[in-house]
Amino acid sequence: MKSYSMCITRAMFSRYLLKHAQRPGHQGKLRLLEGSSPSCNGHCYLRLHGHNVRWATTTTNPDDAVPMFNPKRAAVLTKMSRYEYERRLHSRLSEKEFKAFLESKDSDYEGLLVRHHNHLTTVETIKKTLESKNIETRILQRFDFNSDVIDWADAIFTAGGDGTYLLASSKFVNKDKPLIGLNTDPDKSEGHLLLPKRQYPASNFAAALQRMLDGDFRWRYLQRIQVTMGGQHSNDDAVELHDQQLQFPEHRFVEHIKESEEERHPKSVSCNVPPPRVLPVFALNEVFIGESLSSRVSYYEFSEDDGPKEKQKSSGITICTGTGSSSWHFHINHLPAKSVRDVLRIANSRTCSSFPVDDWQTMEAISDEFNSSLRFDSSTPLMAYTIRDPVVNGVFHVSNPRNFAKKIRIRSRMWDACLVIDGGISFQFNDGAIATFEIAEGNAIRTVDFD
Repeated sequence: MKSYSMCITRAMFSRYLLKHAQRPGHQGKLRLLEGSSPSCNGHCYLRLHGHNVRWATTTTNPDDAVPMFNPKRAAVLTKMSRYEYERRLHSRLSEKEFKAFLESKDSDYEGLLVRHHNHLTTVETIKKTLESKNIETRILQRFDFNSDVIDWADAIFTAGGDGTYLLASSKFVNKDKPLIGLNTDPDKSEGHLLLPKRQYPASNFAAALQRMLDGDFRWRYLQRIQVTMGGQHSNDDAVELHDQQLQFPEHRFVEHIKESEEERHPKSVSCNVPPPRVLPVFALNEVFIGESLSSRVSYYEFSEDDGPKEKQKSSGITICTGTGSSSWHFHINHLPAKSVRDVLRIANSRTCSSFPVDDWQTMEAISDEFNSSLRFDSSTPLMAYTIRDPVVNGVFHVSNPRNFAKKIRIRSRMWDACLVIDGGISFQFNDGAIATFEIAEGNAIRTVDFD
């Protein structure tokens, strides 16, 4: 049964119901769904599905109330499969030698190869589906995805998993063009950022595309974090962590040693501090700040919303958007039911309370409610930060190990630190470097959401 949207004002609502209720077959069948209300703060529109009528609002572009999707050109960024990645690492081996090498470390050569070919087949299906609708299509590898391609396309699709979507989003600056993720391996990838994998995996792209062309969807905006770097290292080039092992494996640890030597001998470091700059990539999920070696303690100065600075030591900091709140942020702060029971047992012994600690269903319900509170909507213009494993003693303390903020400022006091965006792009963040984090409301990602 087809659904669609239409703009309407509150004053028109009664006339609309009356008119459609008088149509043959509609008498007495139209109904306003529970929870709908014509008292809108933003732009109002009606959403119809069969005989059901639902009010909805948008506080962004009023044109979004009637979503239009009619691209003439589309770019498809495809992932690098595990087989392809391993093959690049060992390009000097023959295929027979490569197979023996994988089997020597208990990797499933046949399985990797089958999934690789399935991925290629699915990408070809995506291309043919787009072209069948007279949409000019380009298939791109990660090395070919650049601003020229984004400017050329009316819509960008990703074919892979969440990692491919994050790669595209980090370089995506045009909020008016949609970025739509397709899951090419739903058995191996959950794909939180992609179209629903049960209904619309990449292999069923034809059905998803038809819904979009019919306007049977709504636009969803994913907020991103903008990072402004100041102090030393503000002009350093980024390193794509996915490629780091491919590029210079023999120099990785030598560079760390050299970097540490430069930090310990200030006379060899230039005193000319470059001006602050906004990094050319945005974080859709989260930013991590901390020492490159996780066994080292991270040392820095922290402030939120222009408040007082705190000198802190920890295992690093994560700063996430609503989109990323169900990822790393969630798993750091996740509270198991057993922890709830342990805390309530202590509360019972200390306060003579009688919490039902042996009622496992209640413990799980409390745990679920707490864990649900960690997630927030992807369109919310807020960041959530977590201080990982904070050091608390007579010298150092952390006022808020977890909180929401609109602005965060961190000054590095570390030797070999990094600032990593969405787990894929890393910047040096050593002693003297300053980073300011804010939601880039004007650069939210526009994507498709099916009700």
